[in-house]
Amino acid sequence: MSTGTKYNPKEIENKWYGSWLEHGFFRSKPNPKKEPYTIVIPPPNVTGVLHMGHMLNNTIQDILVRRARMRGKEACWVPGTDHASIATEAKVVAMLQERGIQKSDLTREEFLEYAWEWKEKYGGIILEQLKKLGASCDWDRTRFTMEEDLSAAVIEVFVDLYRKGQIYRGVRMVNWDPKGGTALSDEEVIPKDTMAKMYHLRYEVVRDVDDVLNEGVPAYITVATSRPETIMADVAVAVNPNDERYKHLHGKKVRIPLLGRAIPVILDEYVSIDFGTGALKVTPAHDLNDYELGLKHNLPIIDILNDDGSLNEKAQLYVGQDRFAARRNIVKDLEEAELLVKIEEYASVLQTSERTGAVIEPRLSLQWFCKMDAMAKPAMEAVMEDEIKLHPPKFKNMYRSWMENIRDWCISRQLWWGQRIPAYYLPDGSYVVACSTEEALELARHESGNADLQAEDLRQDEDVLDTWFSSWLWPISVFDGFKDPDNKDIQYYYPTNDLVTAPEILFFWVARMIMAGYEFRNEPPFRNVYLTGIVRDAQGRKMSKSLGNSPDPLDLIEKYGADGVRTGMLFSSQAGNDLFFDEKLIEQGRNFSNKIWNAFRLIKGWEVDETLPCPNETAIRWFESRFNAAFVQIEDHFSKYRISDALLSVYKLVWDDFCSNYLEMIKPTYQQPIDKETLKATVGFMEQVLKVLHPFMPFLTEELWHELKERKELEYIIVASWPKKDRFNKEIIDQMESVLKVVAAIRNVRNSKNIPNNKSLDLSVKQMGQLDYAPFLGIIRKLGNISEISLVQESVEGAISFVEAGDEFFIPMEGNIDVAAERERLLKELEYTQGFLNSVTKKLSNERFVKGAPEAVIANERKKQADAEAKIKALEQSLAAL
Repeated sequence: MSTGTKYNPKEIENKWYGSWLEHGFFRSKPNPKKEPYTIVIPPPNVTGVLHMGHMLNNTIQDILVRRARMRGKEACWVPGTDHASIATEAKVVAMLQERGIQKSDLTREEFLEYAWEWKEKYGGIILEQLKKLGASCDWDRTRFTMEEDLSAAVIEVFVDLYRKGQIYRGVRMVNWDPKGGTALSDEEVIPKDTMAKMYHLRYEVVRDVDDVLNEGVPAYITVATSRPETIMADVAVAVNPNDERYKHLHGKKVRIPLLGRAIPVILDEYVSIDFGTGALKVTPAHDLNDYELGLKHNLPIIDILNDDGSLNEKAQLYVGQDRFAARRNIVKDLEEAELLVKIEEYASVLQTSERTGAVIEPRLSLQWFCKMDAMAKPAMEAVMEDEIKLHPPKFKNMYRSWMENIRDWCISRQLWWGQRIPAYYLPDGSYVVACSTEEALELARHESGNADLQAEDLRQDEDVLDTWFSSWLWPISVFDGFKDPDNKDIQYYYPTNDLVTAPEILFFWVARMIMAGYEFRNEPPFRNVYLTGIVRDAQGRKMSKSLGNSPDPLDLIEKYGADGVRTGMLFSSQAGNDLFFDEKLIEQGRNFSNKIWNAFRLIKGWEVDETLPCPNETAIRWFESRFNAAFVQIEDHFSKYRISDALLSVYKLVWDDFCSNYLEMIKPTYQQPIDKETLKATVGFMEQVLKVLHPFMPFLTEELWHELKERKELEYIIVASWPKKDRFNKEIIDQMESVLKVVAAIRNVRNSKNIPNNKSLDLSVKQMGQLDYAPFLGIIRKLGNISEISLVQESVEGAISFVEAGDEFFIPMEGNIDVAAERERLLKELEYTQGFLNSVTKKLSNERFVKGAPEAVIANERKKQADAEAKIKALEQSLAAL
């Protein structure tokens, strides 16, 4: 145990975490005698390290789990990691490049050996870091989305949905990540505001003999595009049929700049007359809207891009160049050919890959898709009807909007790391879908009628499944609900209770888990979803390593202690609201730790005299009621998932009520003993305080729990009983509130008159209110350092007065202050304030100023006037009292 005046977290955090693990306090198994409480961790990527968002999210989860454990529930917090196909493959490729190895030089099996090597070396880092935070996960239950049983569940689900007709293969426009070399779902695309350029290009009108004779037909039409490098994939130019400017082009053709290929002018009301030039280049292979136009007008498709974003042979020009290099070169060539009319800048949104940051290419691609509309209906109803509650509920509208506009989910990824799609292609190009090669061969023989087919005749699909296709099964698969649908764990722990996650994955993880829950178990996966805010810096930017604006959470723990970081993060983190991080909040958390530590040291430093009577009955009765009243408020906050508010209530109870008020009321005179009854009550209160603190500050509370008094072998606070709601006396709480206001007023008088705290004062009370001061006189004397309290009928001359709870209080100044010096100080302040009032009044008397100044300025000047008048009146009263 630390013996210093300040709490030293380093000395105790490893000790208690190791002890909790040693005694199995985090372990959970089905217990019919207990109500289960289950949380599954949002599995962090195996590529990840602890960041501020993880800190906030996992602190909240740990608070909920520790409270549930203390409430006697069978608490089970399942940890694990996600294999993160795109991010992990990128890490492995980078590792190989450092070793001088190219992915293209390896077989799939060789690459996967390296990937597993990387995972074993780095994949568990973030979970070890969570232990530093105090996370009380059942580490024996740690799962990984690509472990054998969980992968088998993914394949089983794919086959099941395929056979139900909910999974299909087809050519669709997808989001293509050229850097990752894979398709992405809409939810993996991050929009970024940017300034883009609009290039106005001249397309030559193909003119026949009649046109040549008719000089009114222009030689060119101007088309605006933000992507000039795609003009080689143009198959038409579209104009609105009602646009009078282009009536002469109906039925005509134009030539693609530089390339010279003739393409038709088509008519479609989709084209906006007043946007750009009103003429739209149509490139079906590289734009979703163009693709729809192409289908409607039966246009050809020319895909000019390779997987890596470079131009292919179909482009004819700039072949092999990266798309952005091609853009620079074509703009230069267009300008030289006098085919570039102008360039304009405009505000735009750039679609980027969540994982690689690359600019997304809309691209036609043969992919696997999962139909969403049928599964979305029960998932939307569950949230709209509060079978699953979102906290805060403001996110219901966002959820509804997403679910009502849901699109089929592109689930295939062109990677090697992940669950390989269980589709097996026959020599004739047809395919079967099965859970294993053996099953696929049997199906292939049956469907083809070729009994001579062998396993080597089948070729498994090269693609893997989207990572989210495994994590949407997480609440079921972690309990082996697919492998053994009726096992004890899934029957006991499912549905889980609470999910804590970020709003940005509300759709593509939370909603999909809800869909999976109803699809595969006909039950919701959880009852409540607590949505945290985003951790931002003081400028409002999301914290990230790339911006360099995020502190290292482990450095913060090293500096301030885990408990200080946990509480500091939560001080300004209401559900669903972004947290604007300031290290001063973490300092506040550390200071809170020191406050509690010093309160403990004070109590432990008292000597007991068992012969002394108890002089603190009123203080004891008050704090007992105050604790019970605060506890009702704390529990109400927890029930409404206001975790930050719960902490603030605990903070006020501990800092103000227990430390600053109660301990001051009952502490004995310096070096004097305390009575037995007061100490017993105080130790009991400290225990209750530590209990409500424990979910927030697990390390400090466990340390003090054991130091406060001798405990039995397994009598740890982590498994102590959570307090129970009890009656409280509201009258004594209200009375003490008034008494403490009296004490505060006495202290204000001391401060304003420079009267030392160690100088005792007399106090007279002209009682006009209903408060009976008799039980509280000892507290007022002690906290206000009052030597004599007397009741009076009239006002006391030569005294400073104040009013509280309807009663007037007087503190005589004679003997307490230098009257002459005080008079001089007050006269100087009065003279200055009168001068200030005169200047403000003069300004407000100026008609030109009043008429010309903004209303806010006038209102501010009137406030200055009112404040000065009130201050002059108070100064005059103080002078009159001398």
